[in-house]
Amino acid sequence: MTSTLRRIIDCFSDCSGCKTCKGNARQDMLNMNQDTNCAPMLTQGVRLHIQDRYVVMDNGIVQVSLSKPGGIVTGIRYNGIDNLLEVRNKETNRGYWDLHWNEIGGKGIFDVIQGTSYRVIVENEEQVEISFTRTWNHSLEGKYIPLNIDKRFIMLRGSSGFYSYAIYEHFREWPGFELGETRITFKLRKDKFQYMAVADNRQRYMPFPDDRSNGRGIPLAYPEAVLLVNPLDQRLTGEYSCENKDLRVHGWICFDPPVGFWQITPSDEFRSGGPLKQNLSSHVGPTTLAMFLSSHYAGKYMVPQFEAGEPWKKVFGPIFMYFNSAAYGNDPLLLWEDAKIKMMVEVQSWPYSFPASEDFPKSEQRGNANGRILIQDRYISNDCVIASGAYVGLAPPGDAGSWQMESKNYQFWTQANENGFFSIRNIRPGDYNLYAWVPGFIGDYRHEAVITIISGCNIEMGDVIYEPPRDGPTLWEIGIPDRSAAEFYVPDPDPKYINRLFVNHTDRFRQYGLWERYTELYPEGDLVYKIGVSDYRKDWFFAQVVRKIGDNAYQGTTWKIKFELDNVDRNGIYKLRVALASATLAELQVRVNDPNSNRPLFTTGLIGRDNAIARLGIHGIYKLYNVDIPGTRFVKGENTIFLKQPRCNSPFQGFMYDYIRLEGPPTPC
Repeated sequence: MTSTLRRIIDCFSDCSGCKTCKGNARQDMLNMNQDTNCAPMLTQGVRLHIQDRYVVMDNGIVQVSLSKPGGIVTGIRYNGIDNLLEVRNKETNRGYWDLHWNEIGGKGIFDVIQGTSYRVIVENEEQVEISFTRTWNHSLEGKYIPLNIDKRFIMLRGSSGFYSYAIYEHFREWPGFELGETRITFKLRKDKFQYMAVADNRQRYMPFPDDRSNGRGIPLAYPEAVLLVNPLDQRLTGEYSCENKDLRVHGWICFDPPVGFWQITPSDEFRSGGPLKQNLSSHVGPTTLAMFLSSHYAGKYMVPQFEAGEPWKKVFGPIFMYFNSAAYGNDPLLLWEDAKIKMMVEVQSWPYSFPASEDFPKSEQRGNANGRILIQDRYISNDCVIASGAYVGLAPPGDAGSWQMESKNYQFWTQANENGFFSIRNIRPGDYNLYAWVPGFIGDYRHEAVITIISGCNIEMGDVIYEPPRDGPTLWEIGIPDRSAAEFYVPDPDPKYINRLFVNHTDRFRQYGLWERYTELYPEGDLVYKIGVSDYRKDWFFAQVVRKIGDNAYQGTTWKIKFELDNVDRNGIYKLRVALASATLAELQVRVNDPNSNRPLFTTGLIGRDNAIARLGIHGIYKLYNVDIPGTRFVKGENTIFLKQPRCNSPFQGFMYDYIRLEGPPTPC
């Protein structure tokens, strides 16, 4: 990091609610064609204007208008633009918290959360915090989700933006329900915000909402997908998601005037599914989302069910809505660089000290856990191996890997350094298991003992030893055990569907219709992979999908792995390890040397609702299957393992492999 950027970060750290600014940093940002908004911070505190139907937070940099008592963000005034939100939408369809829920066994209900009362929690020159609440009682049963919901909005002195968080609470005596999704949504002005940025290599002009209409777009295989044939912006002829661990900042840029609208999520602790859970970020609208809980890329496993008699409370957020600007004539894309810097400051400031709710514990009320993680696998080394880059986290007690589907409570994750040391900071008090997974090794680790975090504790765990699943020596392997199918062969897209952003891109799998290419590439027969000859980067299709045989007609597929055995231990048990990166209403059947046997040696049965194939993802829920193969099934010389996926009612049924390994029988120590 350059000294200039370091000074800018220091400045922004000061600007997050403090009273002073380092002059050098302000000049540095001006030199980078951007506006630090430091000058207004020195002259005006935060003001709260209460009107009949609205309440307005104003710190001289940003004005945010909210409906009263609903707590809907109706307007954001910034940098001379009267409203950054879509003024042609109804006020209830601009900036809001929403959720999708159902009574247990009932139909889904979409709900834009409207408060029924409001109160001022904090009001002074340094900070304003407002609460909009909706309380539940039995007269509302069937109409509203049985939760008390308290939406909070915070504005700080000198801050170019505002914060929002919410507290959801279910009491023991209330009925049960399922919560499929909850989020914050902001719908921006489509005449202003047309350029979206999610990452350094994922930025582009986006279509207009009108481009989805008849005459401009042709519907494709699912509602979200439209082929643009006559877009308003002709450069676009031809949904963005991100893993939690990478979903820190995203947003939109307006070029006239140069203004950025950014959503910053400084922590994953309140998001479901752990660091690998994929969530939506932005989409055509222009719309920006703060997703807290959803079933995207995971399916019904991620929908929490709350029983009658089950008390529950959770704080979602705070997240930060950040706005920045550049002078006319300067490069507006530098606003993205500034947003990343601001994101780093917010991450370093977590947990925030300013939220007024007692349900949000401050740093001194939290605990820490430290240790080192090592790998023990005698078929690799007689000594323990350092688990460099391991993902280590605390999540509610459960089975190994259960954190993937955990969606009711909090999780805290970090990544071990090159020496295997990890430090998990600022953990909420509670009971947890320690979980881990290590790139390059299969399976999930879970520490057996429950870890209790109390305020101010610092737990030293010492060396944590993970023994990955292993019975015998590796005979052969396909892929890389990293919980993703990204290393396998991803074909070029059909030219009529091509998204130019992802041409020659590390995320080349994010192209529509790749599942259809399988039938084109294998018109006569299914994939055959020869150990020692084939290369998984070129010869293993990224997803085992169905074969299209006519209009809306498909058939299952059977892939073959051919390999030689010089010797066979007919009394031994071989082990086939199959790690799946994703599965969608699919079944994996394993047969050995007899493709026509009535009963497979192994079957998963029907598994998975990830839908990663259709959603242009490269992984969903990780699953590991361990198949015992008696030595009597093998022969000396050439052998074949058949991997069959027979389910074929839609084009999206199938799975993605993460890694496959065949182990020989155990050998003496």
